[in-house]
Amino acid sequence: MGILSAIFSGEGISAIFESILYTLPAVLIALTFHEFAHAYVAYKNGDPTARNLGRMTLNPLAHLDVWGFVCMLLVGFGWAKPVPVNPNNYRNYKKGELTVSLAGVTMNLIIGIIGALASTITRYVATNNGYYYYDIVNGIGAAGKIYYVFLNLCRINCALMVFNLIPIYPLDGYHVFEVLLGRVISPGVFEFLRKYGQMILLIVIFVGNRSGFSLVGYLTQYVAEGLLYASDWLVSLFV
Repeated sequence: MGILSAIFSGEGISAIFESILYTLPAVLIALTFHEFAHAYVAYKNGDPTARNLGRMTLNPLAHLDVWGFVCMLLVGFGWAKPVPVNPNNYRNYKKGELTVSLAGVTMNLIIGIIGALASTITRYVATNNGYYYYDIVNGIGAAGKIYYVFLNLCRINCALMVFNLIPIYPLDGYHVFEVLLGRVISPGVFEFLRKYGQMILLIVIFVGNRSGFSLVGYLTQYVAEGLLYASDWLVSLFV
């Protein structure tokens, strides 16, 4: 069902189109709510910069970065246009920097949980109404397609959460890292990461793809499977 697998499998345009339809809603929701959360929490901390620039909105067009959006569709993790903030406006700098940095990934976790619960409920309802388990988990038929959309909602939000927690500039994890350990670690480390962070990030992604082992992919799978397992246990208590 993945877009890249559909492209390289030779299944044709229809398979690629279906894969995009299954993935697109999750990508738009993940990126939009992630950036909205940054803007909203910044505003609550006293910084109206993002709101004044029209970024405190759930309109996806206000947040999308073309290449980041394409990467999210193809490989499951990517980025949106960073929300502009002015930390000097925060009523409490440390609290503001920390909560704004964690707002996006927290939102992705919440939506990932919703996606896991929705996919699990869909699977239980469908199997109880005569659909085959194999068909549902492989995205076959109407119930299977709905299940797969919710499953992607879980997986892609988990991917965006894990990716943004990497402590490399300009990701959210770097800002958390700097706030929590800024007084312990030499300022030179943070200067180095600010200067070369984007290059390091590209190397990490490239090496992971070339080696066939992606730490982001591994951790995403681990987190998503944990959410799905917990959802399955929770839903089973009521059916």
